[in-house]
Amino acid sequence: LFTVINESQKQQLECVSYSSRYALGLFYEAGTGLAVPWAAQYITDNPCIRFISIDNKKRNIESPEIGPSVVVHTTVTFGSEHLDSDPAEVQELILSHLQRIVPSLPKPHSVKCQKWRYSQVTRAVPNCPGQMILHTEPVLMCGGDGFTRSNFDGCIESAMSLAEAVKPHL
Repeated sequence: LFTVINESQKQQLECVSYSSRYALGLFYEAGTGLAVPWAAQYITDNPCIRFISIDNKKRNIESPEIGPSVVVHTTVTFGSEHLDSDPAEVQELILSHLQRIVPSLPKPHSVKCQKWRYSQVTRAVPNCPGQMILHTEPVLMCGGDGFTRSNFDGCIESAMSLAEAVKPHL
């Protein structure tokens, strides 16, 4: 039996930390009109909500057969403060803040509230090239934004690093 991860690697991985937040999805019947002039908006002055998007508009996939949807992300502070709260209560809190920010939104057909415990990297694996080789025979590697940063470029950087690291093992 081989050890998959050594103590040094374990300590490096334990250094990684993430912010937490909630994501709320509001789903509407086909044909519902949302009187909102923007596709996405970053909110700077609300203690609960940080980002709102009219998802189908943001993705440019408006269709008469598919109803619109709204995606809401909470602030990191709100996510941390309510990490262990009752999800139904959290959903109602977010909805009440959303109603104040965008009072024109109609009542949705359905709502989904999702806790996002590991939202974005706040501290990545230190001194790491975007990936970690855990074992060589057989080859076992790990990567992702926990080795770089939580944005598209960070994910691409990790993927490129993983591709380079696996080449000698092919």
